[in-house]
Amino acid sequence: MQPVCGDFVLNGKDVLPVYRIPAFTKTGLVVHGFTTRLGGSSGGNYTSLNLGLHVNDTTDNVLDNRKNLCRSMGINFDHLVVGQQVHGDEVFTVTREHLGRGNDSLEDAIPGVDALITDKPGVPLTSYYADCVPLFFFDPVNKVVGLAHAGWKGTVQKIGVKTLQKMHKQFGSKPEEILVGIGPSIGPCCYVVDNRVITKLQQAFGYWNELVVSCGEQQWMLDLWESNRRAIMNFGVKEHKISVAKLCTSCHSDIFFSHRASGGCTGRMASFIMLKTSEK
Repeated sequence: MQPVCGDFVLNGKDVLPVYRIPAFTKTGLVVHGFTTRLGGSSGGNYTSLNLGLHVNDTTDNVLDNRKNLCRSMGINFDHLVVGQQVHGDEVFTVTREHLGRGNDSLEDAIPGVDALITDKPGVPLTSYYADCVPLFFFDPVNKVVGLAHAGWKGTVQKIGVKTLQKMHKQFGSKPEEILVGIGPSIGPCCYVVDNRVITKLQQAFGYWNELVVSCGEQQWMLDLWESNRRAIMNFGVKEHKISVAKLCTSCHSDIFFSHRASGGCTGRMASFIMLKTSEK
């Protein structure tokens, strides 16, 4: 089942298959991972572990899938925290008062945010994907975790850097001490963009031409993995502390949901991260 990948590892011992970041796991301080589309209750275009409430799957199926994931990972479903995800650059600091926001309802998700951070143990953060880039952040010194949702809009807005900036401002996290994961998403092999995207890319990155390959008249293959990696490194995160999955969701639509590969009708995978409590 497992395609060739980079720095993420599929843990086949779990009830549900989940990709993890060895550098994060080695610390013993966090529960984290990125799901596949396998092992759930949904059918049709959403077969089978659809975790997104904002697609046309039934709410019962999605909640059943979310609860099964939480049970498998040792997470309290009632504590799950979800952001609205609007392809923006807002970073939100989650505290215990936000426990359960968006776990079972779109209306209750934290509005207008695409990145979540917390320093509270036992507070599980999660976000949802079907080609966009999942970014994982972990400061093992100050015990801070974060997730960011980076489609092309989030990438050119440098949401990864803004997440790091907020971790520094709120909790004193130093970029050189932070571990970062860049999860499965549409890869440079499959992501064709046009002038609309290239114009924004040029405004965001002086080295934009190093992030694309021309593939036709006014069409380019864009490398979202490298775009995010370079921006994060330029902020001060050490290269050896950035793990990249190098798994294309469009190439492997048998394992992952892919918006492009499916023509737009598909489910969502989840990224999740939680600081372990002292009891664990």
